[in-house]
Amino acid sequence: MNSLGESISPDYTVPMTERKSKATSTLRLDEIMKQVGNQSYPPVHLWNPEFCGDIDMVIKSDGSWYYMGTPITRERMVRLFSTILRKDDDGKTYLVTPVEKVGITVEDAPFTIIAMEVVGAGEDSAISFTTNIGDIVLLDDEHALRVEINAKSGEPRPYVLVRGRLEALISRSVFYELVELAEEKDGNLVIKSARKTFTLGAVS
Repeated sequence: MNSLGESISPDYTVPMTERKSKATSTLRLDEIMKQVGNQSYPPVHLWNPEFCGDIDMVIKSDGSWYYMGTPITRERMVRLFSTILRKDDDGKTYLVTPVEKVGITVEDAPFTIIAMEVVGAGEDSAISFTTNIGDIVLLDDEHALRVEINAKSGEPRPYVLVRGRLEALISRSVFYELVELAEEKDGNLVIKSARKTFTLGAVS
């Protein structure tokens, strides 16, 4: 097994418990922007190492991480691995370092949105999301929201772009909060954030 795979222990993980969402915040928009700006990630988009094969790591649809069938539960390790995730144009997700690139399995999206809050006021208001990894994502032009509709059940499956090609699945409870904030326009439910309009789906 390659060195990246050998460095992973099943003891390392994060309990993926859903945090309580809140719809409003006293934080100003510029304060949230400062928090987002302070988040730093390795420049995985600049690295072009050789592909070393796939490893038995899975990110489940609920956001939990598994290695060789065992849940990873140490938050620090999950956070570390999340910063070197990259989804390439072949549709696969990899862990990437300057010297190696290994494929992993992602059942749905690599992240989950577990909380949201509205920051700012009036035209300058925006929606701030928190992922299960602890990242803050401001819903804006660069971090757009999209909603897929299940062809069989008709249920929505909403996502927000986190970085690169990596998305977060918006949890059901957070999506309900978005629906409560939405307005009807031309037969669709829409929300506004950072002076942009996003569609949640058609009014049923």
